[in-house]
Amino acid sequence: MLTLLFAALLMTTPTPPAEWRTPFETGGGNTTATHAECIAYYQKLTKAYPQQLQMAEAGPTDAGQPLHEVVLSADGDADPASTRRKNRRVLFIQNGIHPGEPEGIDASMMLARDLVQQPKLRKLLAGVTVVIVPVYNVDGMLNRNATTRANQNGPAAYGFRGNARHLDLNRDYIKQDSRNARSFAALFQKWQPDVFVETHTSNGADYQYTMTLIATQHSKLAPALGSYLQTQLLPALYKSMEQKKWPMTPYVDFDGQTPESGLRAFLETPRYSTGYAALFNTIGFMPETHMLKAFAPRVHATYDFLKTMLETVGQQSQALAAAKEAANTALAAQTAFPLAWALDETQHETVQFRGYEGRTKPSEVSGQPRLYYDHAAPFTRPVKHFNTYKPTVSARRPSAYVIPQAWGEVAEILRRNGATLVPLTAEVTAPVEVYYFEDYKTSPRAYEGHYLHSQIKLRTATETATFHPGDFVVYLTANSPIRYLMETLEPQATDSFFAWGFFDSVLQQKEHFSDYVFEDLAADLLRRNPQLRERLEQLKKQNPAFAGNGAAQLEWVYLNSPQHEAGFNRYPVARWLGQGQLAAN
Repeated sequence: MLTLLFAALLMTTPTPPAEWRTPFETGGGNTTATHAECIAYYQKLTKAYPQQLQMAEAGPTDAGQPLHEVVLSADGDADPASTRRKNRRVLFIQNGIHPGEPEGIDASMMLARDLVQQPKLRKLLAGVTVVIVPVYNVDGMLNRNATTRANQNGPAAYGFRGNARHLDLNRDYIKQDSRNARSFAALFQKWQPDVFVETHTSNGADYQYTMTLIATQHSKLAPALGSYLQTQLLPALYKSMEQKKWPMTPYVDFDGQTPESGLRAFLETPRYSTGYAALFNTIGFMPETHMLKAFAPRVHATYDFLKTMLETVGQQSQALAAAKEAANTALAAQTAFPLAWALDETQHETVQFRGYEGRTKPSEVSGQPRLYYDHAAPFTRPVKHFNTYKPTVSARRPSAYVIPQAWGEVAEILRRNGATLVPLTAEVTAPVEVYYFEDYKTSPRAYEGHYLHSQIKLRTATETATFHPGDFVVYLTANSPIRYLMETLEPQATDSFFAWGFFDSVLQQKEHFSDYVFEDLAADLLRRNPQLRERLEQLKKQNPAFAGNGAAQLEWVYLNSPQHEAGFNRYPVARWLGQGQLAAN
């Protein structure tokens, strides 16, 4: 049955010459290319078609092998600046972030070949340059096995989700612990794509669709881009995929036993690829094929999705460019920025969902009721799609952030992602806004090598601070990555550098006191400072537990004394609100 289906799928496009068939095409529909086969195939294409296809190394990975960049254009132009001057849109396709989900790896090999070999398809490159990362998680692709994707129907062997450092790279776009992520950031900033696509395979429920789709959350985009995505780009993609016999549905994520309870749009914070792309006004997509469908239709659905995306970006080139320009203009003038989001359950769309009835039967393992999806009972029915998010935390944009040079790791990440850091050449004393951490929660278990902070409560103070030669100033000008800077340097943002633990050393007190010594110092301080004494007495009246706790009162006096260390719980990145350039007086 699989062989017949695979043969039928091959008939939808011209059969390539035998010497140009990919390992997927020669392997009976259940084979994905190895890393060596994939790179060798692109090298072969580059040698044969240099007028349309260029391939280069794009930086290191944790596996010790390079990331590769493949560029397809109408005239062999692989220069981003020249591409922009020619008014071409840039479609950036990244594959193999989870190499156990390899459909995009094989589909992109086929698409690249067809774009250079088939004159009809080659025309699609007239106004769109395609950048392909053949394999992002090189490390995981080299770790080939046939068992780790327990929920998945083929291929026969595939790569592993984690990279060489056991990192999930689709949680690494902000913290950039991996060399893979650092190389990607440089490549993304080099091209500044209009549309970004990262190919995946789903987990979760069973349903009739081969292809589901995560699009950048429209609520999080600038209004012009969000409107364009919802009213033009997405409808065209869904319509074209339906015409190609691959009906799609929004990614199947739900808060119940089965999808009929309502689909919930995925909130891709900046740790994820599409969330990262949105920080730079790039529309992102994660096509997710269904893991229980056979591998051959999953690859062909991915091929057709990528082809559809190329067709649609070309057809809507001017509308896309206008939306992005309007978004960039709006971003340059924006003064307040959302930093965290929550699903708005008062709003929903309705989609006609093609599923299977969910039923229960006794488990052969436990004897307890277990869920199964009944393929003998398919249905199509309206299902709510909750697709609107509302901001829950926001911050006003400063003129600049000032970062002490001691935090060089943060400075390095900022530079890699398009920020310009201006080192001070002289000592500067200026009024700035600073944050103090009053409360936060920390995850009890490690997550991607970090203990994440959340529910962050801040106290804001205006202080006169002195900065030294070599400290960095990051100005939030129209040409800077404003939203990226806000969502990484504002500590209350979901995926800020603080949330990921880059500033944890300020959360530990370095000096303290011995009670019997500080008792006399505290008493003297209260005698000399009647206002502080009055504040203490008011707290004791308001809080009987505090009034009966001598140690707590002594600690309070210490925290409000000159002996208390200034750096404890003080966020080291300052917000400057002045005009022009920060300079010595």
